[in-house]
Amino acid sequence: MTGFHRAPCTYVGRVNLKVCDLERALRFYRDVIGFRVLAQTGSTALLTADGKTVLLALERPDDVVPKQAGTTGLYHVALLLPSRTDLARIVRHFARIGLRFGHSDHLVSEALYLSDPDGNGIEIYRDRDPSEWTWNNGEVEMAVDPIDFRDLLAATEDRPWDGLPAGTLMGHIHLHVSELGAAERFYVDGLGFEVVNRYGPQALFLSTGRYHHHIGLNTWNGVGAPRPARNSVGLRSFTLVYPGETARTRAVERLRTLGVDVEEEDDMYAAEDPSGNRVLLAI
Repeated sequence: MTGFHRAPCTYVGRVNLKVCDLERALRFYRDVIGFRVLAQTGSTALLTADGKTVLLALERPDDVVPKQAGTTGLYHVALLLPSRTDLARIVRHFARIGLRFGHSDHLVSEALYLSDPDGNGIEIYRDRDPSEWTWNNGEVEMAVDPIDFRDLLAATEDRPWDGLPAGTLMGHIHLHVSELGAAERFYVDGLGFEVVNRYGPQALFLSTGRYHHHIGLNTWNGVGAPRPARNSVGLRSFTLVYPGETARTRAVERLRTLGVDVEEEDDMYAAEDPSGNRVLLAI
């Protein structure tokens, strides 16, 4: 992998999800996806691939309700694997346990798609080398072609599954929003991302450092989609990691200039996008 998930880029760090049944969710994320549990309480759990970095946090609120359809919020979290061999190994693992999943060759990457038991979307992918990406007029070319599994599986032997590789990262996050224009102002004019692909009037892909995307935004749940209930299964928040205090402070100032309410929360800043998706700004 290349340096799109470290300074000087701004990238997604940790994602915090709400679930209905913590033990059920843990079985899935541990046994199916391959996370390790770093810490756990009666209602929360921190998940890691390398034994130290939290990529995903799970929480079961006391008054939680099932995921609400047709709302803004999480479309999927996306786990970036270090290599194509790692993707092939997880495909063999899924086949061995009989798990059904979707898939796409996006030209910039090869990706698998599935959902956790609560309906939270998950992408697991590997990037092609950036030298293989095609850029036209400032936009990166992407597609939704099928994966060539014969070629993919030739990349690895059928060895026992031992979980996510330690180099797994939170590659990006993809969100349902109610209106693209307002979302673009928040993430581009406010947080400092750049538009690297426009999928017609329905979706935007944003990044820093000319990555194919750190953030995806779509209106596939409908323009004007309502926010989910506070206690609904789904996204609690996600963290954006800035390369330093200066970059983060500038982002906070830009958000406030746009009229966004930005609060201090522990050692981070917190804000909500126009669709109610909660973003934490870290360094």
